[in-house]
Amino acid sequence: MSGHNKWSKIKHKKAATDAVKSKMFSKHSSLITMEAKKAKGDINSPGLAAAIERAKKDSMPKENIDRAVAKGSSSDSASLQEVMFEAFGPGGVAILITAVTDNNNRTNQEIKHVFTKAGYQLGAPGSAVWAFSKIDSVYKPNLPLNLSDEDGEKLANLIEQLEDQDDIQDIFTTADDIN
Repeated sequence: MSGHNKWSKIKHKKAATDAVKSKMFSKHSSLITMEAKKAKGDINSPGLAAAIERAKKDSMPKENIDRAVAKGSSSDSASLQEVMFEAFGPGGVAILITAVTDNNNRTNQEIKHVFTKAGYQLGAPGSAVWAFSKIDSVYKPNLPLNLSDEDGEKLANLIEQLEDQDDIQDIFTTADDIN
C-alpha cells in the first residue's frame, strides 16, 4: 500500500499548488523585469509600480520582486519585449493575447500551435484590436458577443490551453460571459 499515507497526500497537494505558484511568479517576474528595463530601474515609475503591486497582491516574495527589478535594471539583462497576438475564435469572438517574451518566434509558434490544434488561426496585426477599447492596461470589448453553450465551452478550452503557455500575460475576448 505504498503511497497511501497522509504524508504522500500532503506532498502531492503541495507539489500541485507550488507548480501553480511558480508559473504565476514566473509571469510576474518577466513583467516586472520588462517594466524595470523600460523605467531604467526607477521603482516610482507607474508601470513598474503597478507590476510590483500586482505581484504583491498574488503574494510574490519580496526577494523575487527585488531580483526581477535588478535583472531589468542591469545592462546585460535579456531583451524582454511585450507582444500582442490577435485572432478570432469560436463563434467569431475576437481574441487579444498579450505576452512578455525574450524570443518572439518561439512564443508565436507556441500560440499558433494552440490555435491550429483547436482549428483556428492567428490573425494579422490589426485584425481584432478594432473590437476593443483600451482602458488603462485592460482591453474592454466594444460590442460583447453572446455565445452558444457549445461555442462558450470551446472558447473556455482554448483559453485554458493558452494560459498554460509561460509567456502569456493576459487574454481578452469579446465574449460576453467569459470576460
